[in-house]
Amino acid sequence: MRTLIKNAIAVNEFRKFETDVLIEDEIIVKIDKDISAENCTVIDAKGKYLFPGAIDDQVHFREPGLTHKATIETESRAAIAGGITSFIEMPNTNPQTTTIEKLEKKFGIASKTSYANYSFMFGGTNDNLEEILRVDPKSCAGLKLFLGSSTGNMLVDDEKVLENIFSNTGLIISAHCEDEATIRNNLEKYKAIYGDDIPIKYHPVIRSEEACYLSSSRAVALAEKTGARLHVFHLSTAKETGLFRNDIPLKDKKITAEVCIHHLWFCDDDYESKGTFIKWNPAVKTPADRKGLWQALLDDRIDVIATDHAPHALKEKQNNYANAPSGGPLVQHAMTAMLEACHKGRISLEKMVEKMCHNPAVLFQIKKRGFLREGYFADLVLTDLNSPNTVTRENVLYKCGWSPFEGTSFQSGITHTFVNGNLAYNNGTFHELRRVKRLEFDR
Repeated sequence: MRTLIKNAIAVNEFRKFETDVLIEDEIIVKIDKDISAENCTVIDAKGKYLFPGAIDDQVHFREPGLTHKATIETESRAAIAGGITSFIEMPNTNPQTTTIEKLEKKFGIASKTSYANYSFMFGGTNDNLEEILRVDPKSCAGLKLFLGSSTGNMLVDDEKVLENIFSNTGLIISAHCEDEATIRNNLEKYKAIYGDDIPIKYHPVIRSEEACYLSSSRAVALAEKTGARLHVFHLSTAKETGLFRNDIPLKDKKITAEVCIHHLWFCDDDYESKGTFIKWNPAVKTPADRKGLWQALLDDRIDVIATDHAPHALKEKQNNYANAPSGGPLVQHAMTAMLEACHKGRISLEKMVEKMCHNPAVLFQIKKRGFLREGYFADLVLTDLNSPNTVTRENVLYKCGWSPFEGTSFQSGITHTFVNGNLAYNNGTFHELRRVKRLEFDR
């Protein structure tokens, strides 16, 4: 299987350049101008931009056990339509991914149904250290710890257990950081006033800056004490960004950070119009927090852009505050949202590609992905920066059937997505042949 992409504007490793790309089977074999090749499919990409496929380091695809919300098949299909060619999925499913047996069952499901390359995180609890130590770091993305409660109730709140995990595992520890005691106290205060029907505007007051900073700072201090490799998920406050460094290369960092699309896009002004549809943990906070997150992303204190894609059924999200779950679907529109930020001058195309494609591969040591390089897997995305489109309930691909971006118009669109050399998505059409792979790690 040979494909020749002609006349693309590649964005890769901090530069833009016009080039052709020759793909043979799964691999990029040549990147150069004026490539000639016989017996191949030719795609003229004149005027289109070519990126490495995005790698989303934090998604919740809900399978097994919560498949009324989503499945690996439905959400990975939406992901490739949005230019995400590889994902790392979280352990708070039903059953939770807290044993090797359950982890391998999820790999088995993905091998049969996924449209994108895949890996999973193993879940830490207060009592499964022995099982954590059995996980092979070369075949699993890493360890996920919930230091604040979220969907699935996998809270790890025993300080001795946390120190034991940090001290003993060689896995990358990815952490959801919110202080549970602070949240509970705040929630009790507002429940005493409003019962279950708390106005949504108080969500970032309940799941506050203080709750986030207390937890993040403790996790960072514990990583510094033990030498653990820590990655803090979904920063939501400007204050937290001061915990992270930008004076060393990413490959040498022991403590790293991620920001999600919704914390870069929305702020607490949007609760009035969006309501519980933008209820996330941690909460979307103030315009000043959003500004601080953007600054930290651009100056490299924040290393990765992800989605925390976490779909819930429409009826669930329409409940009152206490009963509406946190989370929302984002993989289909993450790259187009960031391209919109590029149009507005908030970030360059080169920086966007660094944070969505290169850095997840470097941070998780993913083998031969995340870059346009000869010898690497051909995970590629072609985009048209002048292809206006509006998100409607009719054109979302998520099983849950809604998007927090409904009504938003984007200037750019994803036209082609290659996964391991296979043209998996082409202008709204999906190729039912799936040449996907379990992610491998150079560790």
